[in-house]
Amino acid sequence: MDEILFPTQNSLSDNDDVDLKFFNTATESRKDSETSDTADGNGNDADNKDGKADADADGDSGEPSQKKLKTKKELEEEERERMQVLVSNFTEEQLDRYEMYRRSAFPKAAVKRLMQTITGCSVSQNVVIAMSGIAKVFVGEVVEEALDVMEQQGESGALQPKFIREAVRRLRSKGRMPIGRFQQPYFRLN
Repeated sequence: MDEILFPTQNSLSDNDDVDLKFFNTATESRKDSETSDTADGNGNDADNKDGKADADADGDSGEPSQKKLKTKKELEEEERERMQVLVSNFTEEQLDRYEMYRRSAFPKAAVKRLMQTITGCSVSQNVVIAMSGIAKVFVGEVVEEALDVMEQQGESGALQPKFIREAVRRLRSKGRMPIGRFQQPYFRLN
């Protein structure tokens, strides 16, 4: 079975380094501006004697904020182009699976009701959306492991409950799934 990398499974790439550099320079320039305000009691630098604000004090001349946004837009465009190339190279089966992945979602009303029952307080819509996404990734990991189990046992067809149970057992043994608050393990291997 061919592996498919979905957008949620990306590892740190070169573009992510660019994003991290962007945030690092933004915080450094903020620190520089904070320290330059304290150089003189009036908020002016000691070497800025004519009272004009130095436009290039932090290396920015007014346009860089637009340039930074443009860089971010370019990165998003590159990411979208890479996804298009990836999707265009899918086999028919992979394309069907990807379409089903994109369409699938947990009903937000049910997730909200479950979260409110557990927490005992109201939950915002953003939290419900985040929890739905987390649940989708979780189910994807279980199904992926169950497909691996089915393939190892040499069977094909639809997933059966025995494969899902074995996948859950394997994920728990790897430490990637909690055992549960009230359920104690039968024995410890420590």
